[in-house]
Amino acid sequence: MTSPLISAADARQRLDTPKTIFLDGSWTFPAGPKSRADGFIPGAVTFDIDTVKDESNPLPHMVPSPQEFEAHAKALGINSDSALIVYDRYGLFSAARVWWMFRLMGHENVRVLDGGLPAWSEAGGKVVAAPQSTIAKGSFKSAFQSHLLADRDDVLAASSSGSHQIFDARPSARFAGTAAEPRAGMRAGHIPGSLSLPFPRLLDEDGRMQRDPEAFAHAGLSGMKPVITTCGSGVTACILALDLKLQGIEASVYDGSWTEWGLRTDTPIETGGD
Repeated sequence: MTSPLISAADARQRLDTPKTIFLDGSWTFPAGPKSRADGFIPGAVTFDIDTVKDESNPLPHMVPSPQEFEAHAKALGINSDSALIVYDRYGLFSAARVWWMFRLMGHENVRVLDGGLPAWSEAGGKVVAAPQSTIAKGSFKSAFQSHLLADRDDVLAASSSGSHQIFDARPSARFAGTAAEPRAGMRAGHIPGSLSLPFPRLLDEDGRMQRDPEAFAHAGLSGMKPVITTCGSGVTACILALDLKLQGIEASVYDGSWTEWGLRTDTPIETGGD
């Protein structure tokens, strides 16, 4: 299996390789991480999860239809045979969401730059002030992979039956319900039966994946059940999915995550635990 991660040193060797496209997938919110680097990898185009989304859904940055995603990808000059390298400015945060979205749409030739733009700069990679602005239309085609996506009904069924393990990437205090949610109007707590694994536990101090399978083992991973990952709004759940992919485990991501679950009044919650 080709690793879903690529080192900065290897990525530099692919900078001018035909068919390789670098995507800046940087995204954050007021309570999120602060940028650890500025600028863009030369030739990179921006992939904004708040633009490539389902406009009809009131929840934040929910995945668009395959047809809508395809149109966005074409506009970014992406072809079905493009080799994509996704990064962000924090080390590893929102780039995993972009990686997951392309895989959801059937594009497997996508990797995450381990350590992001900070690692690129540390490895001597050149940085420019602006992204690529002149883009020839691509020929990308979507091939939706439904097994990588979980919706509320899937999670309700998994929670009540115990058919899946559900891992929550939010901070422990939010999982336990002892800290307020950053979005107004949400109940506090977690999906019944879910397990807490805050995403920073998977990263080192430089924002690189630690590649430590014991992190999931300590959180209660059993190889006997399929996995659903969740978080606040479907972003850091993808970091958990990325780490699991490194272990050869295919997880589905609950796109609505706690933003959907916590806002509703017909979804059960638990508090306490870690």
